[in-house]
Amino acid sequence: MKITLAGSLGHIGRPLTQELVQKGHSVTVISSNAERQNDIEAMGATAAIGSIKDVDFITSAFTGADAVFCMVPPANYFDHDLDLLAYYKDLGNNYAQAITQSGVKKVVNLSSIGAHMKEGNGILQGTFYVESILNALPSDVAMTHVRPTEFYYNLLPQVHSAKAHGFIASNIGDEVVNAWVSPMDIASVIAEEITSPLAGQTVRYVTSDELTYNELAAILGEAIGNPDLKWVTITDEQMREGLAAAGMQPAIAEGMMEMYAAINSGLLYEHYNEHKPKKMGKVKMKDFAQDFAEAYNQL
Repeated sequence: MKITLAGSLGHIGRPLTQELVQKGHSVTVISSNAERQNDIEAMGATAAIGSIKDVDFITSAFTGADAVFCMVPPANYFDHDLDLLAYYKDLGNNYAQAITQSGVKKVVNLSSIGAHMKEGNGILQGTFYVESILNALPSDVAMTHVRPTEFYYNLLPQVHSAKAHGFIASNIGDEVVNAWVSPMDIASVIAEEITSPLAGQTVRYVTSDELTYNELAAILGEAIGNPDLKWVTITDEQMREGLAAAGMQPAIAEGMMEMYAAINSGLLYEHYNEHKPKKMGKVKMKDFAQDFAEAYNQL
């Protein structure tokens, strides 16, 4: 197959490109970073260097592809001029226009847990609108929205609190169950979806492990050599104020707090719990704990 991938060689893009190339597909990787070109070509893929803010560029990169992978790159939450919702909507519209103009009939979109919610999901609200924009494409465009649960590496900023205070904290209760995922497992699901026959519009969740926050703290504590590492639940207000004090845009800090509050209440996971993956990914929290420990030991 001829496959075009957005997302450069990031946490998901690199293993996804490797897997598709190894399986004999002709892969084009979109990247805004010209310095990535040599890395992309060394992996056996073709580099398309340009910006996903440029519809003509995306259309050119998509033209001739049997299938495409779309994603909205992470935004800078510390940019106080960023309109996060507009950022998602703009890129969603760019992808939709490029898909239409290029004639692509098979699309896999990286979405997120919580994308079924129009509101109440905080910083994930944009994923709802991207899905809605893409779902408005003609019915002959087959579409899979891949919805990962929370990424393991979102825990890495907690190494500072673990080191300085002996605890990690959020506005989520210690016995709340959260689902976590590795980019490696996400890449495997995307590769499976993009090379399989698709029809209509579907949603597929992907996750690697489920556990309570007390269980999470125990696993991470063992990895860093502190079996007494605790999970501490703070208030929504403390969460929001802490993020803003660290320099995060206040509106995004509010959205981050709202997202975690929706995990705490169970609201964010209602649809996931009704449509869980048939099997978990291979990378478990104990595997990620080694990355956490490495970051911890570098402080």
